[in-house]
Amino acid sequence: LNEEEYFRTFPRGIGPKPIGLKSEASRESTVVIMNHINLVEILMDVNQWSNVFCGIVSRALTLEVLSTGVAGNYNGALQVMTAEFQVPSPLVPTRENYFVRYCKQHSDGIWAVVDVSLDSLRPSPITRSRRRPSGCLIQELQNGYSKVTWVEHTEVDDGSVHTMYKPLVNTGLAFGANRWVAILDRQCERLASSMASNIPAGNLSVITSPEGRKSMLKLAERMVMSFCSGVGASTAHAWTTLSTTGSDDVRVMTRKSMDDPGRPPGIVLSAATSFWIPVAPKRVFDFLRDENSRSEWDILSNGGLVQEMAHIANGRDPGNSVSLLRVNSGNSGQSNNMLILQESCTDASGSYVIYAPVDIMAMNVVLSGGDPDYVALLPSGFAILPDGYGREGGGGAAGAGAGAEGGGEGNNIEVVNKGSSCGSLLTVAFQILVDSVPTAKLSLGSVATVNSLIKCTVGRIKTAVAGDGGA
Repeated sequence: LNEEEYFRTFPRGIGPKPIGLKSEASRESTVVIMNHINLVEILMDVNQWSNVFCGIVSRALTLEVLSTGVAGNYNGALQVMTAEFQVPSPLVPTRENYFVRYCKQHSDGIWAVVDVSLDSLRPSPITRSRRRPSGCLIQELQNGYSKVTWVEHTEVDDGSVHTMYKPLVNTGLAFGANRWVAILDRQCERLASSMASNIPAGNLSVITSPEGRKSMLKLAERMVMSFCSGVGASTAHAWTTLSTTGSDDVRVMTRKSMDDPGRPPGIVLSAATSFWIPVAPKRVFDFLRDENSRSEWDILSNGGLVQEMAHIANGRDPGNSVSLLRVNSGNSGQSNNMLILQESCTDASGSYVIYAPVDIMAMNVVLSGGDPDYVALLPSGFAILPDGYGREGGGGAAGAGAGAEGGGEGNNIEVVNKGSSCGSLLTVAFQILVDSVPTAKLSLGSVATVNSLIKCTVGRIKTAVAGDGGA
């Protein structure tokens, strides 16, 4: 972005850039499988918007609706919002914005949905992030498709981003337009596949019943949203961060779960850590989503054989799918009533493999089209991001171990000369029920157990995908 040209063209705007903030500007376009009316509704309905973009929007609220627009659509709608944006890692601080969102219909089937910060109207002594006009143009195409052109233009203080994540943030891969567009494209495909009725029954494990597919996808969507709420640096979701965990590179949070049919009651620990490995993101993703290699990293599956019982494809990429897995215990006399629900998803901005143990009886209800909201689950999994070097092709330094609060340099920064290859930033996050009594006191022993579980898993993954180079 030529800032001089920008300020000459738009002299009024929201004033000059505050001292200490850095400009980030990006633009990306794509064609998505969704009509313009539904796209506008997703962007203007705060619940739909934060659900579709749950990987990047950790919290969002409409504070005031100033105009609902023309009756029957959102043309002219104006609303004041607050939102917190995240990267799926505890090492990247969230960005909070207070802004107005405006929707306007132009000629020839083009809609614009645009945000601009209102920080100058709210007495806030320190603005760490603000949005200059950002948003998207949506052009109506034939057959229910739309062309989306997305612009992100922010001013931000990114000084407390951990060294390991700076290249990712600096290239715009963390908060830029291409991440928003990639997520939107994948989510439109997911929605289209969930509504498909002509499913070929070629494979025994493919779920062909429309009701069963719909219920299982709804359950998987809730699992993904729950995972995203506990994996980043956001503290918006009733989590309490524990300050003394005995380990500097694992961030541990806790919450009490009560009166929520979708979660088991008791005390839940969420542990997350991020690290760099010298392996391309696609290879890491394929390894983690493959049930045949699961026993190489999943300590809780206890070396048992993992079989895929049911499968739903979620788009063109075979990596986008929902599966139901059964772990057959190595002990033949042991009966196993637990299955694993897994969703894997990938796009140009990154990939996820998210899973949760689920009760076999509850899943039978879901597969026959029953209500998935009453299935209790605690998700764990992985967020896999490019390290930000592959795009620029330059060398540099990356952290192999890092301080979990994202403010410091970490403990054992290992300088790796990566040349032009692209490594991966991998975040591992577990949510585990440590006591089924919500009023119980949290024991240090359970924190230590979760800590060692996550560290052991990290060690196994490094050994399996990177060999000695990742250890």
